[in-house]
Amino acid sequence: MSFFQLIIRSITYDNGCENVEHEYTNKVLGSRSYFCEPFHSWEKASIENAIGLIRRFFPKKTDFDLVPKEQVKRVETLLKYEATKMPQLSNAQ
Repeated sequence: MSFFQLIIRSITYDNGCENVEHEYTNKVLGSRSYFCEPFHSWEKASIENAIGLIRRFFPKKTDFDLVPKEQVKRVETLLKYEATKMPQLSNAQ
């Protein structure tokens, strides 16, 4: 059993066509799929946030066949780094 199979029990998707193979994902991970109601983006705040961050680099209708893989990898690395940064705690005196 993989690490992800141990920690992932369910996945909430938006209603985009990119999630058409959710049943395969469930089979691999042993998870269950849930979908947001159409036009209820607040039900899946994390995906909306991630899409917003990605759109800063790649606007809608970007043809990813024309984007160098190195550029996509740089953005991916940057977003992963930003997601893992811990806020600096200051000592109030």
